[in-house]
Amino acid sequence: MNNRMRVITSLNHEKPDKIPYHIWMHPLMQAKLSEYYGDPDFLAGLGNCFADIGKYSNNYREVEPNIWRDQFGVLWDRNIEKNMGIVCNQLVNESNIQDYVFPDPEVCLAETLSNKQILPQPDKFSFLQLGFSLFERAWTLAGMENIFVAMLVNEKFANNLFEQILHFNVAWIEEAVKLDIDAIFFGDDWGQQSGLLMSPELWRKFIKPRFSQMCRAVKAKGKYVFLHSCGNIQELFPDLIECGVDLFNPFQPEAMDIFRIKQQFGRHISFFGGISIQKTLPFGTVRQTKNEVKVLLETVGKDGGFIAGPSHSIPDARVENVAAMIGVLQKQ
Repeated sequence: MNNRMRVITSLNHEKPDKIPYHIWMHPLMQAKLSEYYGDPDFLAGLGNCFADIGKYSNNYREVEPNIWRDQFGVLWDRNIEKNMGIVCNQLVNESNIQDYVFPDPEVCLAETLSNKQILPQPDKFSFLQLGFSLFERAWTLAGMENIFVAMLVNEKFANNLFEQILHFNVAWIEEAVKLDIDAIFFGDDWGQQSGLLMSPELWRKFIKPRFSQMCRAVKAKGKYVFLHSCGNIQELFPDLIECGVDLFNPFQPEAMDIFRIKQQFGRHISFFGGISIQKTLPFGTVRQTKNEVKVLLETVGKDGGFIAGPSHSIPDARVENVAAMIGVLQKQ
């Protein structure tokens, strides 16, 4: 088996010859590992199973020092938070929503692809990311507090905004699935460490019908649906399965009981992540790291439906622990 076959086997809830894995990390962590290994190109030899074609949410332009504008006109202040930034303008409200013009989906997709050197990687499972795909797009345009309030007391505005985002998303998806890729990877954070950011009822009222339509647009072309949503959103797993999600990420052990969830839902949805970036990798020992990874492979991965990896992109950690994690994954 190559890595692409391993991923597909796992998504079909069968056990591959070894558990596929993928390791994302912040550039700071990459630099530390490059020094640790004495190899600036160590990433090429990791054995990662995914080929990440790109995400349009990374198409920012610096318009003044440390202020970046995305394709939707949202301004991101990177003076404090250097990676993504903090939204510092508000583009949409109830009075001007009809005047706001969304970008052209085809142009957005073309710009995304132009920022990537796309080379054939037949041994890897390829996907294209649609970040800030629904709820996050709404709050970046209208403000998080404003969209929460609208969902409660101004449904007309909330529905109008979500519908316009959905219209853009579906048009983007219909172009993206024409590409020679395996999956679309949606990003839309609905949770925080101890639960949902909104009630399940509000999520099912405003988010689920539109997210389900996005999933159908992907499935119609025979592609897989991946979802990244941080935090504890475990009460939504039956809904995600109903919507057609094939793979859930980041599968955070700090936020949910990943062993119970795999046992409960693992026949219907696959999981990607599981290795603690909040506790084990930054604060544990090498032995603890190795043990955690081995237990995940033997239990969560035993019946397929699992892509091993850190529970999120590694921001920083003990370099010895990250190397130990890599070693266990590579030596399966």
